[in-house]
Amino acid sequence: MPAYTMTKASPPKKLLTTKVRKFLSGFLLVSGLSLIVIALGPFIYQEALFYISELKNQKFTLIPSAETVPDSPFARLISTRPIELDPVSREFGLVIERIGVNVPVVKDVPVGDAEAYMKALESGIAHASVSDYPSDNPGNVYIFAHASLNFWRLGKYATVFNLLRHLKQGDAIHIFYEEQDFVYKVVNIEKYKGWEIYPLTRPVLEPLLTLQTCDPPGTTLNRLVVTAKLQEVR
Repeated sequence: MPAYTMTKASPPKKLLTTKVRKFLSGFLLVSGLSLIVIALGPFIYQEALFYISELKNQKFTLIPSAETVPDSPFARLISTRPIELDPVSREFGLVIERIGVNVPVVKDVPVGDAEAYMKALESGIAHASVSDYPSDNPGNVYIFAHASLNFWRLGKYATVFNLLRHLKQGDAIHIFYEEQDFVYKVVNIEKYKGWEIYPLTRPVLEPLLTLQTCDPPGTTLNRLVVTAKLQEVR
């Protein structure tokens, strides 16, 4: 009698195609969600810390005391004491206590040179080469940086100004320059459509500081411009 062997039937081609489609759909969905989390992660994190600090009435301060704690995400979450900010640069640095900004400033960055700007963001935020240096003489110190979501492409300082829109009139801004502390007070907050050079080129009769970033974060729809007036030099 002829010998018979049992062979496993191959799954229908249609079934394989359906499984592949389901796998690809799931993979694309997970990949898309992962990219959204990566993109929005720093923004959501910064916003969450800011609102938690606001709810606890927790402040940042440049003046250390027995009641202050070092700046760290853990301290911000569990403590209600003021968070101490030690300026990262006294040669040229920016500190904004209200939103916990403490970054170096890169001097003399051409505003029309995208490559130079991107390079500067690897080391700090940018000071416009056509603007003035901090001084008690009339002038306009113009500092600009991204409010961005794609930090992995634009560098570690690309998200520094994400919370800039939370500033209010009267808030203090410190520019440390050549070991001096130039203390400014916010006097105006404006939005401009697209790229507007007026805040950079406007005539001034007193020492001003201008901070510029994009708004909303991660877009180029508007430019958020914060103007502050010098109050004192320490």
